[in-house]
Amino acid sequence: MLTVDLKKLKKLRKEQMSLEKMSEKLGYQSPNGYYYLESGRSKITAETLAKVATILNVPIEDFFMETEGDKK
Repeated sequence: MLTVDLKKLKKLRKEQMSLEKMSEKLGYQSPNGYYYLESGRSKITAETLAKVATILNVPIEDFFMETEGDKK
């Protein structure tokens, strides 16, 4: 099963911009909205993940990882 690698998402974002700047680019009123996504407190939608990939200029596939129990 593929899941979003939140650690990689955070690492890639930190290399390019602050949490505040990413929140602003995504249209959040405060950084907390994006922080909750990046920390796993809220589920990230495919649409938001696609926007993040575009903002960071990376393929969306870079954010996914395969979970251990499902490898064949």
